[in-house]
Amino acid sequence: MPTAHGWNFLRAAERNGSWDVRKLRTLDEAVPLLTAQDDFVLGLPIAAVLAQRFHLPTVDPAEFPEMVRIQIEKALPFSADELTTDFEVIEQTETGSVVSAVAVRNDQLAEIAAPLLKRDYIPRQVTVYAAQRASTHAPQGNALLIYPEGETVVSAVTENGKVSLTRTLEGVAPQQLQIELPQLALSAELQGINASFPNVLLDETCYELRDTVQGILASPTEIVGVETPPASVKLNLLPESWRLRRSQLARRGEWQKWLIWAGAAYAGLLFLFFACLAYFRLEIGRLNHHIARDAPKTEFVRAAEANWKALAPAVDSRYYPVEILLHLFNSLPSPEVRITAYNQSARQISVDGEAGSAALAYQFIDKLKKNPELQIFQFDMAAPRILPNNHAQFRLEGKPR
Repeated sequence: MPTAHGWNFLRAAERNGSWDVRKLRTLDEAVPLLTAQDDFVLGLPIAAVLAQRFHLPTVDPAEFPEMVRIQIEKALPFSADELTTDFEVIEQTETGSVVSAVAVRNDQLAEIAAPLLKRDYIPRQVTVYAAQRASTHAPQGNALLIYPEGETVVSAVTENGKVSLTRTLEGVAPQQLQIELPQLALSAELQGINASFPNVLLDETCYELRDTVQGILASPTEIVGVETPPASVKLNLLPESWRLRRSQLARRGEWQKWLIWAGAAYAGLLFLFFACLAYFRLEIGRLNHHIARDAPKTEFVRAAEANWKALAPAVDSRYYPVEILLHLFNSLPSPEVRITAYNQSARQISVDGEAGSAALAYQFIDKLKKNPELQIFQFDMAAPRILPNNHAQFRLEGKPR
């Protein structure tokens, strides 16, 4: 916010809800105090704007913007593209409306906010500090604000908290104020504003002017300080190009956040992967150590197993040829199935036979597989060969499991 010989930087404290007010000589000093994510408002000095009070023959809010634009173009020698305008409704009657319209030249606004724009610090709202002061101290009725901005003292006439007329005072000497303030009241009367000024608000830094102002205006004068918090007002002079740039920066900020989160997630997954890889390597090393330590015992068990398998046909009765032949004959499904040849080695047995039909041959192999005494073998049989007499000649093999 503009103040005498510089700017006031106001920031809300995060914990106790109070406001920190810091005096800055230029807006350049505000840059280190801001970040791209800050949501801030820029209040303009009166010298940077033009405030006009208009009577509009309508009460329809949808018609206000176009009618205000036409009135502003009539009042200023600038095209609509060079200006940013906004308005606030002062009062409405059955026949029309009274609005306060404010305009600012875009190039002048860019020059004022250049230190911020260089860092892409774009405010959420550009308003007029006089409107904030009026909304805070005189939301109803007429008022006159007198306060310093930059190197001068300014005055603003307000109605119902809206700025109607502004002036820069040429001097603050009593003799000069005797000329300036009556002229200001006359200008207000000519625009249809009641110049009785029941509320006269004087900034605390201009306290020495209090008696002079009261004597000239014959109205009680109230001393006011910096507003904390600053009042929220509708007036917004943010250019459309700034809005678009702010939206782009906001989207870019969101993308940056998503990319940071995605990068963090990827880094986390990568760390987890390498942690798992390191754990598995340690576990594999531990298992290899145990395997190497138990290798002699394992080798002994394998050798013993191989020896027992080699001796099994001799020491295990289940491998005796007589026992196997007995179980084979017990599994014959029919007298029409005959065993014609039997061979046995240490590793497998083979049985040749002839059946009255192929179905009987398949019944035989099925009974062999189900015989509990022959479960030590795994039997396989090729398709039987059909003989001229329609008998089926088969061969099956059994291998130890």
